[in-house]
Amino acid sequence: MSLEYDALSKIIECHPALIRRKEDIETIFEDCADAGHFFCAFWHLPKKACENNWGEANRRWFFDTTRNYGPLGIIAYSKGEPAGWCGIAPRGIYDRLRRSRFFSAVDGRPVWLVTCFVVRKKFRRQGLSRLLLREAIVFAQSHGAKCIEGYPFDLDRGASRGDLYPGILSVFLAEGFVEVARRLPTRPVVRLNI
Repeated sequence: MSLEYDALSKIIECHPALIRRKEDIETIFEDCADAGHFFCAFWHLPKKACENNWGEANRRWFFDTTRNYGPLGIIAYSKGEPAGWCGIAPRGIYDRLRRSRFFSAVDGRPVWLVTCFVVRKKFRRQGLSRLLLREAIVFAQSHGAKCIEGYPFDLDRGASRGDLYPGILSVFLAEGFVEVARRLPTRPVVRLNI
Protein backbone atom coordinates (compact mmCIF):
# COMPACT_ATOMS: atom_id res chain seq x y z
CA MET A 1 0.00 0.00 0.00
CA SER A 2 1.31 3.45 -0.91
CA LEU A 3 1.97 6.00 1.77
CA GLU A 4 0.26 9.35 1.37
CA TYR A 5 2.64 11.91 -0.11
CA ASP A 6 2.48 14.20 2.94
CA ALA A 7 3.15 11.27 5.29
CA LEU A 8 6.12 10.22 3.17
CA SER A 9 7.63 13.70 3.30
CA LYS A 10 7.71 13.45 7.10
CA ILE A 11 9.88 10.30 7.13
CA ILE A 12 12.22 11.05 4.21
CA GLU A 13 15.27 13.30 4.31
CA CYS A 14 17.08 14.47 1.18
CA HIS A 15 20.70 15.61 0.89
CA PRO A 16 23.07 16.64 -1.91
CA ALA A 17 24.95 13.65 -3.32
CA LEU A 18 28.37 14.72 -2.10
CA ILE A 19 31.41 12.47 -2.55
CA ARG A 20 31.29 11.58 1.15
CA ARG A 21 27.97 9.83 0.38
CA LYS A 22 29.65 7.54 -2.17
CA GLU A 23 28.58 4.29 -0.49
CA ASP A 24 24.96 5.46 -0.27
CA ILE A 25 24.93 6.37 -3.97
CA GLU A 26 26.36 2.95 -4.84
CA THR A 27 23.72 1.25 -2.69
CA ILE A 28 20.94 3.02 -4.60
CA PHE A 29 22.36 2.54 -8.10
CA GLU A 30 23.30 -1.10 -7.58
CA ASP A 31 19.72 -1.93 -6.55
CA CYS A 32 18.35 -0.83 -9.92
CA ALA A 33 19.29 -2.84 -13.03
CA ASP A 34 20.99 -0.50 -15.52
CA ALA A 35 21.61 2.35 -13.07
CA GLY A 36 24.53 0.36 -11.64
CA HIS A 37 26.07 0.21 -15.12
CA PHE A 38 25.29 3.73 -16.33
CA PHE A 39 25.96 5.68 -13.12
CA CYS A 40 24.14 8.67 -14.63
CA ALA A 41 26.65 8.93 -17.49
CA PHE A 42 23.97 8.70 -20.20
CA TRP A 43 23.38 12.45 -20.66
CA HIS A 44 26.96 13.43 -19.88
CA LEU A 45 29.01 11.23 -22.20
CA PRO A 46 28.71 10.49 -25.92
CA LYS A 47 26.64 7.34 -26.55
CA LYS A 48 29.61 5.23 -27.62
CA ALA A 49 31.71 6.28 -24.61
CA CYS A 50 28.84 5.56 -22.23
CA GLU A 51 28.33 2.10 -23.73
CA ASN A 52 32.07 1.33 -23.81
CA ASN A 53 32.34 2.43 -20.17
CA TRP A 54 29.47 0.13 -19.13
CA GLY A 55 29.87 -0.69 -15.47
CA GLU A 56 33.05 0.10 -13.59
CA ALA A 57 34.35 2.80 -15.97
CA ASN A 58 31.08 4.76 -15.74
CA ARG A 59 31.20 4.35 -11.97
CA ARG A 60 34.74 5.82 -11.87
CA TRP A 61 33.68 8.65 -14.21
CA PHE A 62 30.70 9.45 -11.96
CA PHE A 63 32.72 9.66 -8.74
CA ASP A 64 35.59 11.55 -10.40
CA THR A 65 33.05 14.07 -11.71
CA THR A 66 31.37 14.34 -8.30
CA ARG A 67 34.76 14.83 -6.64
CA ASN A 68 35.80 17.56 -9.12
CA TYR A 69 32.49 19.25 -9.96
CA GLY A 70 30.27 18.65 -6.96
CA PRO A 71 26.98 16.81 -6.50
CA LEU A 72 25.16 15.76 -9.67
CA GLY A 73 21.94 15.18 -7.77
CA ILE A 74 20.32 14.45 -4.45
CA ILE A 75 19.79 11.36 -2.31
CA ALA A 76 16.67 10.46 -0.34
CA TYR A 77 16.98 8.61 2.96
CA SER A 78 14.27 6.73 4.82
CA LYS A 79 15.13 6.44 8.51
CA GLY A 80 18.80 6.85 7.62
CA GLU A 81 18.76 4.23 4.84
CA PRO A 82 19.54 5.35 1.26
CA ALA A 83 16.27 5.04 -0.69
CA GLY A 84 16.47 7.03 -3.94
CA TRP A 85 18.34 9.37 -6.24
CA CYS A 86 17.39 12.29 -8.48
CA GLY A 87 19.94 13.62 -10.93
CA ILE A 88 19.88 17.41 -11.31
CA ALA A 89 22.50 19.89 -12.51
CA PRO A 90 22.88 22.85 -14.88
CA ARG A 91 22.08 21.82 -18.46
CA GLY A 92 25.47 23.05 -19.67
CA ILE A 93 27.36 20.18 -18.04
CA TYR A 94 25.43 17.54 -20.03
CA ASP A 95 27.75 17.19 -23.03
CA ARG A 96 25.55 14.72 -24.91
CA LEU A 97 22.63 17.18 -24.98
CA ARG A 98 24.65 19.59 -27.10
CA ARG A 99 24.29 17.13 -29.97
CA SER A 100 20.74 15.95 -29.26
CA ARG A 101 18.17 16.55 -31.96
CA PHE A 102 15.19 15.75 -29.74
CA PHE A 103 16.38 17.38 -26.51
CA SER A 104 18.18 20.42 -27.85
CA ALA A 105 17.76 23.70 -26.00
CA VAL A 106 14.29 25.22 -26.28
CA ASP A 107 15.77 28.71 -26.11
CA GLY A 108 18.87 30.47 -24.82
CA ARG A 109 17.69 30.62 -21.23
CA PRO A 110 20.00 28.94 -18.70
CA VAL A 111 18.20 25.98 -17.16
CA TRP A 112 18.87 23.20 -14.71
CA LEU A 113 17.91 19.73 -15.85
CA VAL A 114 16.33 16.83 -13.97
CA THR A 115 17.81 13.81 -15.73
CA CYS A 116 16.89 10.69 -13.82
CA PHE A 117 15.30 9.00 -10.87
CA VAL A 118 16.56 5.81 -9.26
CA VAL A 119 14.50 4.31 -6.45
CA ARG A 120 15.54 1.16 -4.64
CA LYS A 121 13.09 -1.71 -5.05
CA LYS A 122 11.76 -1.75 -1.50
CA PHE A 123 10.95 1.98 -1.63
CA ARG A 124 9.03 1.97 -4.92
CA ARG A 125 5.33 2.78 -5.35
CA GLN A 126 5.29 5.10 -2.35
CA GLY A 127 5.50 8.51 -4.02
CA LEU A 128 9.26 8.88 -3.61
CA SER A 129 9.81 10.20 -7.14
CA ARG A 130 7.56 13.17 -6.49
CA LEU A 131 9.28 13.92 -3.21
CA LEU A 132 12.69 13.65 -4.91
CA LEU A 133 11.56 16.05 -7.62
CA ARG A 134 10.32 18.55 -5.05
CA GLU A 135 13.64 18.37 -3.18
CA ALA A 136 15.60 18.63 -6.45
CA ILE A 137 13.79 21.91 -7.13
CA VAL A 138 14.81 23.21 -3.70
CA PHE A 139 18.42 22.07 -4.31
CA ALA A 140 18.61 23.80 -7.72
CA GLN A 141 17.00 26.97 -6.37
CA SER A 142 19.53 27.09 -3.54
CA HIS A 143 22.24 27.12 -6.22
CA GLY A 144 20.68 30.00 -8.12
CA ALA A 145 18.50 28.15 -10.65
CA LYS A 146 15.68 30.24 -12.13
CA CYS A 147 14.33 27.58 -14.47
CA ILE A 148 14.29 23.75 -14.36
CA GLU A 149 13.54 21.34 -17.22
CA GLY A 150 12.84 17.65 -17.53
CA TYR A 151 12.15 15.12 -20.30
CA PRO A 152 9.73 12.72 -18.61
CA PHE A 153 7.75 9.94 -20.24
CA ASP A 154 4.10 10.60 -21.04
CA LEU A 155 2.35 7.35 -20.11
CA ASP A 156 -0.89 8.58 -21.73
CA ARG A 157 0.87 8.56 -25.11
CA GLY A 158 1.91 4.91 -24.89
CA ALA A 159 5.30 5.05 -23.19
CA SER A 160 6.44 1.80 -21.63
CA ARG A 161 6.50 1.51 -17.84
CA GLY A 162 9.71 -0.52 -18.10
CA ASP A 163 12.15 2.33 -18.55
CA LEU A 164 11.00 5.33 -16.57
CA TYR A 165 14.34 6.66 -15.31
CA PRO A 166 13.63 10.25 -16.54
CA GLY A 167 10.40 10.29 -14.55
CA ILE A 168 6.78 10.42 -15.63
CA LEU A 169 4.91 13.45 -16.87
CA SER A 170 2.18 13.36 -14.22
CA VAL A 171 4.76 13.73 -11.42
CA PHE A 172 6.31 16.80 -13.09
CA LEU A 173 2.89 18.36 -13.75
CA ALA A 174 1.91 17.80 -10.10
CA GLU A 175 4.92 19.91 -9.08
CA GLY A 176 3.99 22.81 -11.37
CA PHE A 177 6.00 22.03 -14.53
CA VAL A 178 4.39 22.91 -17.87
CA GLU A 179 5.04 21.44 -21.30
CA VAL A 180 7.06 23.80 -23.51
CA ALA A 181 7.96 21.50 -26.43
CA ARG A 182 7.38 17.97 -27.70
CA ARG A 183 9.73 16.59 -30.33
CA LEU A 184 8.97 12.93 -29.56
CA PRO A 185 5.43 11.60 -29.04
CA THR A 186 6.09 10.21 -25.55
CA ARG A 187 8.79 12.64 -24.31
CA PRO A 188 7.65 16.22 -23.72
CA VAL A 189 10.04 18.94 -22.62
CA VAL A 190 8.65 20.37 -19.40
CA ARG A 191 9.76 23.47 -17.55
CA LEU A 192 9.31 25.07 -14.14
CA ASN A 193 10.04 28.76 -13.72
CA ILE A 194 11.14 29.56 -10.19
